[in-house]
Amino acid sequence: MKTADLVDTHDDLVQFCDLPFLTFGRSPSFWGPIATVKCFEDNALLKAFLQEPGHGRVMVVDGGGSTRRALIGDQIAAILKSSGWAGIIINGAIRDSVEVDAMNVGVRCLAVTPKKSAKTGAGERETAVAFGGVTFQPGQYVYCDGDGVLVSSERLA
Repeated sequence: MKTADLVDTHDDLVQFCDLPFLTFGRSPSFWGPIATVKCFEDNALLKAFLQEPGHGRVMVVDGGGSTRRALIGDQIAAILKSSGWAGIIINGAIRDSVEVDAMNVGVRCLAVTPKKSAKTGAGERETAVAFGGVTFQPGQYVYCDGDGVLVSSERLA
């Protein structure tokens, strides 16, 4: 699956997320149905959701674009992988970036920071989130590789 090929074949069915994501992990491309969390500088809700079976879904996290506090690190990335999630896209930051990059996971984020998040559980799950000119709806499909992030209402791959 290449996003460039999906755009060439299905341009009228895809939206392009226009953010300068950083890439981490040894899974350079991933795709699947979307699950969402909206949280700001607090990862307790996200961590709890990722502990549920992922069934090949992609977690899309709207962290409000904050780069002050990390929403995942190496421990949560390990949970992501062991729970069967295809990957994670974060409108925010991560930490433990060297360790995460060495793991067999797919991670996109805006930045890295050493500062951990709050743990109050604030946020929402399985609600529409919007960033990068795209609205991500739970159940839609997201396709991610080195060229970018695409969203479609239909399964294309």
